[in-house]
Amino acid sequence: MHTLRELASRGTIAATADALHLTPSAVSQQLAALERDVGRPLLHRSGRAVRLLPAAHAVLRHADVILAEIEYLDATLAAFDRGVAGLVRIGSFGSGISGLIVPAADELSRTHPGVVLEVEEFEPPDAMLKLARHELDLVVAMEAANVPPWDDARLVRTPLLADQLQAALPESDLRAAEPFVSLADLSEHTWIAPPPGWSCDHVVAAACAAAGFRPNVRHRSADWSVVLAMVAGDLGVALIPRLAASIPPLGAVIRPLAPPVPARHLFAASRNGADRHPAVQAVAAALVSAARKAERAGHATESDESGRLTSTRGT
Repeated sequence: MHTLRELASRGTIAATADALHLTPSAVSQQLAALERDVGRPLLHRSGRAVRLLPAAHAVLRHADVILAEIEYLDATLAAFDRGVAGLVRIGSFGSGISGLIVPAADELSRTHPGVVLEVEEFEPPDAMLKLARHELDLVVAMEAANVPPWDDARLVRTPLLADQLQAALPESDLRAAEPFVSLADLSEHTWIAPPPGWSCDHVVAAACAAAGFRPNVRHRSADWSVVLAMVAGDLGVALIPRLAASIPPLGAVIRPLAPPVPARHLFAASRNGADRHPAVQAVAAALVSAARKAERAGHATESDESGRLTSTRGT
């Protein structure tokens, strides 16, 4: 059923085989075995092309429920084990690892020492694909056009954090001394952005579109520290998520944006059914705790900045 679902999504045996790291022959054998199990043809084959028959669509309507129940069975059996333990493979983008997964791992080491994390850095679309392939157990991702929607029945999502974006400006910019920066005021600037197609690139583009302009992106980097170095070098301006913000290098400043403040919305995702595995639940809870602490730290920073600005204005 998992192979059939991939075929329905990807359209060809070759693409399905590539997605599942199988040979086309192995994919064909699995689909033939499923046809024998259900007792009727599921595919119309014409040379290398295949078309799903009505029976295949009927199977797919039940596949998400059945596969989720299998995951739930695994979780139920794991609950019989003594204590909460096991390996949880988790994938995330870089700042999600440093800002949420690392603090969560620190908490887990105290609350659930039997839970072992295996962490890998992936962009959200790649992480979601590996989650579907059972190569990951949990993913920290962000809302973007290139991730599955909220109503995808294969996934269970846990909201984590609205990670606000901030403006990174060269010190020489006239707006660098302002307490808040209006995003629309940066419409004529040269921009530095994440690589094309990355989830954060979607978020930055959407934020600028909401402010009424399309950014003139001349430079790109996947490393936020490199982005800040380019800002310090007066190569342009950028939007930096709070989780990714560090002490800017000499020559760059980070300023809060004037309302409405854009944010990237972060969430944890697991396969439907697997979310009830005790170890996965423990990791998800630790991520929620880390997100709440990050949110409180962000509010504290805002209050501190507001206090400093009020004091400055008073002088």
